[in-house]
Amino acid sequence: MKYAWRIGRVFGIDIKVDSSWIVIFFLFSFVLAGSYYPRSLPGQSRSLYWILGLATSLLLFASVLAHELAHSIVAIRNGEKVRSITLFILGGVAQISEEPKEPFEEFSMAVIGPLSSFVLAAVFFIVSILLRGVSAPLWAAASYLAVINVSLAVFNLLPGFPMDGGRVLRAIIWKLTGDLRKATRVASVTGQAFAFLLIFVGIFQVLRGNFGGLWLILIGWFLHNAAVRGYEQVVVKTMLEGLRAEDLMTTAFETVDAGLKVQKLVDDYILRKKERVFLVTEGAELRGIVCLEDVKETPRVKGRSTAVGDVMTPREKLESVPLGADGNSILNRLTAKDIHQIPVMDGERIAGIICRSDVLKALQLRSELGV
Repeated sequence: MKYAWRIGRVFGIDIKVDSSWIVIFFLFSFVLAGSYYPRSLPGQSRSLYWILGLATSLLLFASVLAHELAHSIVAIRNGEKVRSITLFILGGVAQISEEPKEPFEEFSMAVIGPLSSFVLAAVFFIVSILLRGVSAPLWAAASYLAVINVSLAVFNLLPGFPMDGGRVLRAIIWKLTGDLRKATRVASVTGQAFAFLLIFVGIFQVLRGNFGGLWLILIGWFLHNAAVRGYEQVVVKTMLEGLRAEDLMTTAFETVDAGLKVQKLVDDYILRKKERVFLVTEGAELRGIVCLEDVKETPRVKGRSTAVGDVMTPREKLESVPLGADGNSILNRLTAKDIHQIPVMDGERIAGIICRSDVLKALQLRSELGV
């Protein structure tokens, strides 16, 4: 999901559309307008089929959005932060700040999604009954949306991580064993097995001439990668437990004065000391941070007249953590904000700096030692 556009905000959550969503939106519209509606409503105009196809596709993805919003609302009530929901080629995903802290949170967050889809299916089913004999086009659209929401709910309830059913399975095993890592491993293996089954069925269908099996192969591939990645994330979380900012930070950091010229920074610091990141100070006070990327955005001809203080990220916009911050929260801050380093503060004093490479080195070392 490299390219995504923000289309709105609901309950304080950014709603985004990934570039891949455009492909699947028009593909669904094409299939509905070219196949489903001509069979359900024979003899109607092609323009009506396309209007119904586009409208149904929009309502379909609105249903997916409602499914993800249900997850997000429960997460917010559990004290989590939900930054965004992104619609993409295989559905939608909510970006939640942290994993659930206990089994019941996991269970409630997971089960609410399929329940919301079943509720939507019931609503569309009732609407289809009311519209039968009144408006054939609207009846056909409501009937299709009822079926597709049931399918969405049932598919998500399959016990393969990271689908909702897999998360329910993980919550149950987590509750019974008290071991999140073991529960995730079982749910992940189940998810991978289900993914391989989808891929096998998809290949079998393609060999028989049914190229709709390509979708099953794509979904299986996506689910397998997500299941593996989900387990790896829990392993990383386990390995970072007990580590604090003071364990991860580097104290041998370079500082530069805010009045230093950019060209001087390049010549005397970046090239000579081969460092990419520098804390900017004025006396003993932290003013900000300047990176190689900031320097590259400064026109070369202005390097001798532009001060570091003019191109740095200022203190008020700077992410920082205290000495006692735990390793998982630090990694979450680095990844959520897409930054490569974060200062460690001891009150108003700079105690050190943590780079992504420092976290990776700590993980690698603990992995080699079997910690």
